[in-house]
Amino acid sequence: MLEIIHVIVSILLAIFITVQTRSSGLSATFGGSGAANVVQRRGAEKLIFKASIYLSVVFFSLSIIRWYVY
Repeated sequence: MLEIIHVIVSILLAIFITVQTRSSGLSATFGGSGAANVVQRRGAEKLIFKASIYLSVVFFSLSIIRWYVY
């Protein structure tokens, strides 16, 4: 039962991380953007961001629980 929940959480986590949009492209990584940008998340983007944080905490907790149980 724990394995099934762990697989479902991992699939949802992968989907939520993939769906998130990036505020800056690859050019900002190599110094293309001089000014710092403030990113404000609203609506669905904020929901997806918070859900990915919660799912990552649940995934890590399930990993620790499965490590001690099995």
